[in-house]
Amino acid sequence: MNGTLSISNLFSGANARAMAAPIFIVLILAMLVLPLPPFALDMLFTFNIALSIMVLLVSLSTKRALEFAAFPTVLLLSTLLRLSLNVASTRVVLLEGHTGPDAAGKVIEAFGHFLVGGNYTVGIIVFVILVVINFIVITKGAGRIAEVSARFTLDAMPGKQMAIDADLNAGLVDEDEARRRRAEISQEADFYGSMDGASKFVRGDAIAGILILLINIVGGLLIGLLQHDMSLADAARNYTLLAIGDGLVAQIPALVISIAAGIIVSRVSTDEDIAGQMMSNVFNKTQALYITAAILGMMGMIPGMPNFAFLLLAGGMVWLAYKNSKRKQAAEAAPDVQTAPVVAVESQEASWEDVAPIDTLGLEVGYRLIPLVDSAADGELVRRIKGIRKKFAREIGFLPPAVHIRDNLEINPNSYRITLKGVEIGSGEVRTGLFLAIDPGSTSATLPGVATTDPAFGLPAVWIESGLREQAQAMGYTVVDPGTVVATHLNHLVTQHAAELLGRQEAQALLDHLGKSAPKLVEDLVPKMLTLSTVQKVLQNLLLEGVAIRDMRTVIDTLLENAARVQDPHELTALVRVALGRSIVQQIYGSANELPVIALDQGLERLLLQTLQVGNDAGGMEPGLADTLLERTQTSTQRQEALGHPPVLLTPAVLRPLLARFLRRTVPQLKVLSHAEVPEGKQIKVTSLIGGAA
Repeated sequence: MNGTLSISNLFSGANARAMAAPIFIVLILAMLVLPLPPFALDMLFTFNIALSIMVLLVSLSTKRALEFAAFPTVLLLSTLLRLSLNVASTRVVLLEGHTGPDAAGKVIEAFGHFLVGGNYTVGIIVFVILVVINFIVITKGAGRIAEVSARFTLDAMPGKQMAIDADLNAGLVDEDEARRRRAEISQEADFYGSMDGASKFVRGDAIAGILILLINIVGGLLIGLLQHDMSLADAARNYTLLAIGDGLVAQIPALVISIAAGIIVSRVSTDEDIAGQMMSNVFNKTQALYITAAILGMMGMIPGMPNFAFLLLAGGMVWLAYKNSKRKQAAEAAPDVQTAPVVAVESQEASWEDVAPIDTLGLEVGYRLIPLVDSAADGELVRRIKGIRKKFAREIGFLPPAVHIRDNLEINPNSYRITLKGVEIGSGEVRTGLFLAIDPGSTSATLPGVATTDPAFGLPAVWIESGLREQAQAMGYTVVDPGTVVATHLNHLVTQHAAELLGRQEAQALLDHLGKSAPKLVEDLVPKMLTLSTVQKVLQNLLLEGVAIRDMRTVIDTLLENAARVQDPHELTALVRVALGRSIVQQIYGSANELPVIALDQGLERLLLQTLQVGNDAGGMEPGLADTLLERTQTSTQRQEALGHPPVLLTPAVLRPLLARFLRRTVPQLKVLSHAEVPEGKQIKVTSLIGGAA
C-alpha cells in the first residue's frame, strides 16, 4: 500500500512535471538504439511537426523575448528529437526499404510522393533548397542577431544596474522591485547568450540532414543491389524516395523551428505581438498603401502582364488604405463630441505625465565614472551616499532627500555634477584608478602626478598612482580614492545647503516623526498656534547659520512658550537660539570652558545700534561703514584661525541677526553668537576686536 502511494505521489502534480524532461530524454536516447515500428514512426513524426508549429505560434504571440525564456532548451530538445527520429527511420529504411515505399510508415511515404510527386530528382532539389534556406539564410541570420544582442546586452548591464541602484537610492522602487529588475537583466543576458549557442544546434542539424540523406541513398542502393538482388532502377526508386521523404519530414519542422528562432531574437520588445506590430507598422500606413496600389495598377495595365492579379491586389490595397484613413478620421473627430474640444485635442499632444519632476538632489557622472556608482562592479559610491544621508540625519536632525544618480554623456567623461533642484551647485573631476593626495599645508615634499585642487575645499592636490600612496601619507598628504573625493564633496554641499533641503514636506515629516514620541506637543503647536510655514522658516533660519535641529523637543517647547506673543519667524529664531545656546556653543567649542571670541569695539557697536534703529536692516548701513566692517571682520577672522581658535563673533543680542545676515556671504566660516546664547559657567576671552586694537 505504501509503495502504491509513493508511486502515485511520484507521478502526480509538480513531481510529474519534474519527471517529464528526464523521461523525454530517456525516450530520445531509446530511439537511437531501439528499433521502432512504422506506426510509432508515424506518431512521432506527426508529434514533431505539431511541436514545431506550436513553437512557431508561441513565438509569434510573445511580446518580449523573456516570455519564451525556455526557447533555447526547446530548440535543443526538438533538434535531438529530429535526429533520433532520423536514426530510427534510417534503420527502418535500410532494413525494410526493399519491400516498398511504405516501409518506414505512411508519413515518410506521403512526404516522398505527395510533396515531390514521386520524382526523386525533384525531391533532392527541394530538399537541398530547404536546407540552403534553413542553413544559409534563417539560421545564420538568427545566430548573428543573437550574438550581437548578447554582446550589447552584456555591455549594457553596468548602465542598467546603475539605473536600478539610482532608482532604489532615490526611493522610486523598493528592494523587491529592484531585485526583480536585476534578475530580469541577468535573465535577458543569459537568454541571448543561450540563443547564440542554440543557433549552432540548428546549423548542425542541417548538416546532419544532408549527411543522413546521402547515407540513406548510397547505403540503400548498396543493400538493394547486393543483398536483395534488386535492379538499379528499382533500388534507386525505393531507397531514394524513402530517403527524400525521411529528409523532408525532418527538415520542414527544422525550418519552422528556425523561423521561430529568428522571430524571437529579431523582434523589438513592445506592448504588441508580431501580428500587432506588423499591422501597426506596415498595413496602417495609408500613404504607403496608396503608392503601392498605384504602382501595382500601372504594372497591371502593361500588355502581357497578369492584369487580373495585379489589378486585384491594387484594388485591395486601395480599399485597405481607404479603411485606414476613415478609421483615423473617426479617431480624430471623436474628441469633438466632448464639451471641451480644445482641451481634449491638447491632451493628445501633451499631458501632465510629460512634466518630469526635478530631482531635489542629483549626481550626474561621466561615462568613465560609471564603475564608481555601479554596485555590480563593486562601486562603493552608492553605499557611501547612503552613509552620507544617515550621517546627515544624525548630525543635522532631519532626513535629506535621496540622491538621484544618473550618467550624463554631455559632460567630460571624468567629471561629475552635483545638482540641487536641477541647478548645479558643485562639480569636479576625478580619475579612476588613481588616488588624490591632498596637501593640508604641512607636507614635506612634492609628488609626481597630475596637479589639481580638492573639489570640496579647494586645497592643492595631486593625482598619484596607487604605488605612491604610502609615500604620500608619509610626507603628510591626505590620500583618498576617487569615490571618497565625490562623497566628501557631496557631503560638504549637502551640509552647506541644508536649509534649502528642508522643504515643507521634510518639515511635516520631521513633525510627524516627533509626534510619535510626543504627539500632544506637536498637536498644540501646529496648526493651533503656528502654521507649518512659520515652523519651517524658523528651522531654515537655524540651518542657514549652521545650527543643527536635532533637539526638536527644545525647539517646539520654545515655540510653544513664545508663540502667543511672537509670530515673526526671525524673532522666534532668536528665542530658539537662546534655548539652544548650550548645544550651539558645544558644537563650536566642544567641552572647553574658555571661549576665545572676537568682539566689537564699543564705538563701532554704538554705530551699528544707531543703524539698526534707523534702517532696521543692514541695507541702511553707510557704504563706508559696511566696507570697514567687512575688511576688519575678515582680518580678525584670519587672525583667529591662525591662532587655532574657531572664528566666533560675540555681539549683543539685538545686533546678532543683523550681523549674521550681513557677514554670511563674505565670511561664511564666521559664527555670530549673542551674549544671551553663552551658557553659564563658560568664560569669555576676547582675542580680537573689530574696530579697535586687540
